[in-house]
Amino acid sequence: MVQPDQAPKVLNVVVDPQGQCTPEIRNTASTSVCPSPFRMKPIGLQERRGSNVSLTLDMSSLGNVEPFVAVSTPREKVAMEYLQSASRVLTRPQLRDVVASSHLLQSEFMEIPMNFVDPKEIDIPRHGTKNRYKTILPNPLSRVCLRPKNITDPLSTYINANYIRGYSGKEKAFIATQGPMINTVNDFWQMVWQEDSPVIVMITKLKEKNEKCVLYWPEKRGIYGKVEVLVIGVNECDNYTIRNLVLKRGSHTQHVKHYWYTSWPDHKTPDSAQPLLQLMLDVEEDRLASEGRGPVVVHCSAGIGRTGCFIATSIGCQQLKEEGVVDALSIVCQLRVDRGGMVQTSEQYEFVHHALCLFESRLSPETVQ
Repeated sequence: MVQPDQAPKVLNVVVDPQGQCTPEIRNTASTSVCPSPFRMKPIGLQERRGSNVSLTLDMSSLGNVEPFVAVSTPREKVAMEYLQSASRVLTRPQLRDVVASSHLLQSEFMEIPMNFVDPKEIDIPRHGTKNRYKTILPNPLSRVCLRPKNITDPLSTYINANYIRGYSGKEKAFIATQGPMINTVNDFWQMVWQEDSPVIVMITKLKEKNEKCVLYWPEKRGIYGKVEVLVIGVNECDNYTIRNLVLKRGSHTQHVKHYWYTSWPDHKTPDSAQPLLQLMLDVEEDRLASEGRGPVVVHCSAGIGRTGCFIATSIGCQQLKEEGVVDALSIVCQLRVDRGGMVQTSEQYEFVHHALCLFESRLSPETVQ
């Protein structure tokens, strides 16, 4: 049973010859105490997400930005070491116990560095015009780069999206991105086409007090830049709508499934994890049927909160199924290395554990560790 006073286990960080830090992954159910190297003060939701106020740019200052050379501070290095090594492997009985320990999960969540990106790290003039929230930016190391429409215009390569590793560190299992804006819809479809993504998961309404996402798909047929999108079927489910799409570019076509989950309530987590879990299972079935194709694209509004919950739950369920244990702490840390702020609040962190616990209850008892 997991004890409330236990801290996450921090494993060794291995540095390869190129200077890249990678965590030493150890499959163990041990929950021994290890002091945390990093403590954060609680951050408010608006600080995590960024203001909803529209971004205003001083156009006269653009083009006068001096080159920026990123230098890691000692605090940033400690934070990255934590993200790459923190771990608390839970057996199935321990998972059931920890779900009942709300204070433990909240405390554990507050230890995880957010890893937000400094705008100066993105050396692309005017990239702010393509960001829905001014403080939610893509990690430069895992950023999705669009093939340039114009080689002299670096902005044409920019989209606020990151490749996200999946279960067992699988590269480019997902793409986490913001909800498309009126001026980024074409970029979004270019990305879906470029990456050969078989599934799009949308976890937001178009408007929740303020605009969260624009309507970026057509009723029947639409052309977005060089990509034509056709809706060939719509299936209304209890908590989400599935659209079957055909994308065309020249003589080539791609089939894409679009899931629009609309049951997530404003400003809180759902009362039940069942609808999101069912969505995850349906998407996983489509992913397996599309072996060899590109990443699953997931977005909400900012592309970190609900998006992080969905991806963390998906990875955790795969780990439970394959190993009979789950390490949600390590999963969320891995997500934040790839995209800062993933799983935005302690309530969302608890919700992920509830979803994993619900999935665990459906597994065969023979696999209990």
